[in-house]
Formats: sequence, C-alpha cells, structure tokens
Amino acid sequence: MIISLNAPPLALNLEPSRLKRLTVQDYHRMSELGILDSGERTELIAGQIVLMVAKGTPHVTSLHLLANDLRDRLGNAALVRTQDPIHLDDYSEPEPDLAIVRGTVLDYADRHPRPSDIHLLVEVADSTLKQDCEIKDKLYAQAGIADYWVVDLKNRQIHIFRNPTPTGYTSHLILSEPSDVSPLAFPHITLALTVILPPVV
Repeated sequence: MIISLNAPPLALNLEPSRLKRLTVQDYHRMSELGILDSGERTELIAGQIVLMVAKGTPHVTSLHLLANDLRDRLGNAALVRTQDPIHLDDYSEPEPDLAIVRGTVLDYADRHPRPSDIHLLVEVADSTLKQDCEIKDKLYAQAGIADYWVVDLKNRQIHIFRNPTPTGYTSHLILSEPSDVSPLAFPHITLALTVILPPVV
C-alpha cells in the first residue's frame, strides 16, 4: 500500500473529554511565538482554534452599511467595533463581525471587551449561517450576551437572538425584508433591513 504524504488528514471523532482545550493565554502565546500562520485569520472558540472563512463582497458591503448606519445613529453613546476580538471567558476569544460596546476606543487600549461591556453582537453570514445560528449562538448565550443578531445574506433575513441562558437563547426571531429592527440597548434606533443588506443585482 502506498501512502501519499500530501493526503489530507483523516477526520477523526475524538472523545471531547480527552482533548486539551487551549486557553486565551495559550492562544496569544502561540501567536507571539509564530506557531500560528500570520496569513490565516483564526479565532479561539471553546478552547479550539477555528479558521475563519474568507469574506465575499456581499459580506463586506453589508458589514460596512451596518457599521456606518450604527455609527451615524449612535454618535458618542457607544463604540462600534468591526471584526475585532472580544474576550468571552478563559477559553473563547471570537472575532464577531460587529460589536456595539460601552465606552471609547481608549477604554480597550490594554484589553478586549468582555461580556459586561457588550450591548450587541452581529455576525454577517454568507456561508456561515449554520455555525452562526447553531454554534456561536450557544457560545454567546452562555456568556450572557443579551442581544445577538445574524444577518443572513442569502435569504435576506435577520435572526435576532435574545434572553440568554446557560443552554442557549430562549428567543429566536427571524425577520425578512422590509422589516425594521432595533438594538435592545438602544430601542430608539430603528434600522431598516433593506438598508443594511447589499442591493440585489
């Protein structure tokens, strides 16, 4: 039998309790030592290093539209961050597409935002809808994030997750165009779904 050295690794289902979870400190140290490929975008989810999917043009467009709209409306009331890390716990440091957090840029000069700092998290999904709605929703709920949205580009909808519990969100609302949506922490701000989705071509 000939074994190719270039063959992809086998997909093995290992017993989760036997796996070593990386801490955020381990993750940062690996980056500092050059163990992680600087050309690959990764995030730490529940102690595992996850490769982030490349973002297509509709994803980038929608994120810019949403971030610009929120910054215009919020002014100095809160800080809008895009694709930056948040520190959920000792084992998770995801990079949501957008986060509305308390304070100013300088409040996070020496640390990443933590759950108590976060008003809203948003993921924009083109090819990651399942992961965003079935994995990250539980991660964010366990961290106590009160308001989590997933913008579904393919179906032109928005998923709104609220009422977090240790096992997940108890409220999951799906809205389609031309619905409006407001952040839980800023109910006076109304965003039109049509405005934050890329135009149909």
